Amino acid sequence: MERKWKNWQIAAAAGLAASGLAAIAAVAHASAASAPASIQAALTKRLPKTEITSIDCKSIDGVCEVQARQNLFYIDHSARYLIIGRVYDMETKQDLTAARLLEMNPDMLVGGAGAGDETEAAPKAGASGSPSAAPAQGDSRVDPAALAALPKNGSIAMGRGTRTITVFSDFRCGYCKRLHETLGTLNVKVIERPISVLGTRPISEAVICASDRRRAVTQAYEGGAVTSAGSCDTSGLDANEAFARQHGFSGTPVIVREDGAVLHGYRPRDFLLSWIEGKAS
Repeated sequence: MERKWKNWQIAAAAGLAASGLAAIAAVAHASAASAPASIQAALTKRLPKTEITSIDCKSIDGVCEVQARQNLFYIDHSARYLIIGRVYDMETKQDLTAARLLEMNPDMLVGGAGAGDETEAAPKAGASGSPSAAPAQGDSRVDPAALAALPKNGSIAMGRGTRTITVFSDFRCGYCKRLHETLGTLNVKVIERPISVLGTRPISEAVICASDRRRAVTQAYEGGAVTSAGSCDTSGLDANEAFARQHGFSGTPVIVREDGAVLHGYRPRDFLLSWIEGKAS
C-alpha cells in the first residue's frame, strides 16, 4: 500500500479514534435508510454504469450518501447534482466520510508507519480528491494476453518509452490526475483505459470520441469541457469496465505492467519508476 496513503489513513484513524469512532460512525450511518423510489430511479438513469450498493438520505441533512461498492459519493435529493469529496461536521469537528470509509473498510486501521516513511497531510475540506483514490482490493496479477486483447477504441495512448503500462482511471479521481501528471515525467508509454467509478461515463465517452484524445484527457482531468467530435463507438469502455469488474478493480487508479503485475493506487514518482522497471513490488 502506498506509504503516503497509509500514513494519512493512520493519522485519520487516530483522530477519529480519539473522538470516538463508534459514535461518529453511528451518526454518519445511523441506519440502512432506503432512499425514495424517485431518487433511486433518477440515479439509475443518470449513472447507469455505476454499481450502487446503497443510498442513505437520512443520516446527513440535505444530501444522500451513495455507496458504490468500496467508494462513497453524495447527491442532492433530486439526484441532479453529484458531490465528490469529504463531508465534515463543523460542530463536532469530525470527518464523516472518513468514519464511513473506516466502517466499510476496517482493514484501513491495520498496520503502522515505519521509520523514514514519507508523510502527507490529509486532504482539506473541499479538496479535489476522491474516495476512489483509496487502494482497492483486487487481483495482483492479470493475464497479459487478456489485457492486450482489450479493444483499442477504449484507450488513449500517451508518452513514449521502451516500457508500456496500462492505467485504469476515473477522470474525477484526484489521485488519477496526480498519477497522470507524474507519468508524464517518465520515459514510459501509457495506455489509459477510463472506467466509470463515480458516474463519469459521459466524460469518458467524450474523451474517447474526441479528435485529439490526448488533449481531451488533459481537459477532463482539469475539470473543463471536453472538446469532442460527437458520438462514436464506445464499446471499448464497456470492455474496460467488464475487465475491471472481473479482476476486482473497485477503485482507481489501477496500474498494470506488461507482464500482468498490478499496482493499486497512486505511488510517488521514484517508486513508480522502480516498479515499472520491475525492481519493486
